[in-house]
Amino acid sequence: MNQPTTRSVRIVRALPGWIATGAMICATTLWTYWGINELYHEGWWGAWTNRLAYLVPIVVTLLPTLLALRWPIFGGCLILVIGVTCAWFFGSGVFVIALSIALIGGLFILHGVLHRRSVDHSPASPTWWRRNARYIVATGLPLFVLVAVSAQRLPVVLTRFDDGDRGARLIEGNGVTLIWAPEGPGWNWKQPWGGYPSWQRIALYGVNPVGLADKVGYGRQEDGWVFAAENDMEATCLCRYLSEDGTVLMDEPQDAWRMPTTDELVRSLVRDGANAGAIWTGAVGRFVPSDRPPDKESPLWAPDQSVIYYWSAESYDEDEALFVSYNGMVNVTRKTSGNPRHGYRCVKEPGASIPQI
Repeated sequence: MNQPTTRSVRIVRALPGWIATGAMICATTLWTYWGINELYHEGWWGAWTNRLAYLVPIVVTLLPTLLALRWPIFGGCLILVIGVTCAWFFGSGVFVIALSIALIGGLFILHGVLHRRSVDHSPASPTWWRRNARYIVATGLPLFVLVAVSAQRLPVVLTRFDDGDRGARLIEGNGVTLIWAPEGPGWNWKQPWGGYPSWQRIALYGVNPVGLADKVGYGRQEDGWVFAAENDMEATCLCRYLSEDGTVLMDEPQDAWRMPTTDELVRSLVRDGANAGAIWTGAVGRFVPSDRPPDKESPLWAPDQSVIYYWSAESYDEDEALFVSYNGMVNVTRKTSGNPRHGYRCVKEPGASIPQI
């Protein structure tokens, strides 16, 4: 006759499941925090479908967690496959993460095997919340994070100021007065591949052949990479070729427009249709102090576009250049980086009648 399983034995048998469950709940909660923050930071633009991608990490971790809680062996195998797939597609760069995922899957499988072999017939808890505590925590913590972050961020993105004017704009105040280029090649000129020109391509636009094509002597070379420098940005910048009205790129330099400096970008940041009073202290990798938090609003930004960073005219070092985020973060990235988040906007000194803020 089988004897009831002792408490210590039950704890040992349940340990793999507890560890795996805790790890997946933590992973789901962290991915929820990251995903929902990024959704409001860079994903809030254009069609609602743009936001769906930021929910994928939440689903990819929450769904296997719930499946593993209900069917440990099946769910564990699914998590194991996810870990192996990550290692296969992303290689050594995510090896530790992929190995951790695979180990969690293995723990769920072990828990399922031990549970099947168990002869323990201890009665289930009579209360619903105790019977389903794991499911409540697994869904409740991510949901709490989602609601808490949304309560803070959603009102901001829903009330962004956008007057719809994508023409040339005069932004003045905070010690800077500049006209910012209108929609067209001088402002977030989207390329056929879906992104925007890199700092390097903007700087070398005027090098023969004039345009955004690769330039001889730059880019990947046999002895390493060759990057554009700040003097290239001054001499052959795309903005120099922009027509006086900012709508067309000419064959020869017009010298009406230029790229803004980091300080000019920061001092021109806006919030609620007015200058945000931001000041750049020269620090990189942190937010700038301002009278009120700047945001992705017109007339400086196009809230309906994906761009959340503007390139500065300045280099940081040989292979990196400075950029400014709509929320006041100044940072650096590789000069050859071109993507749908990094845009640019040419500027010129006032000399025409332009709508003001």
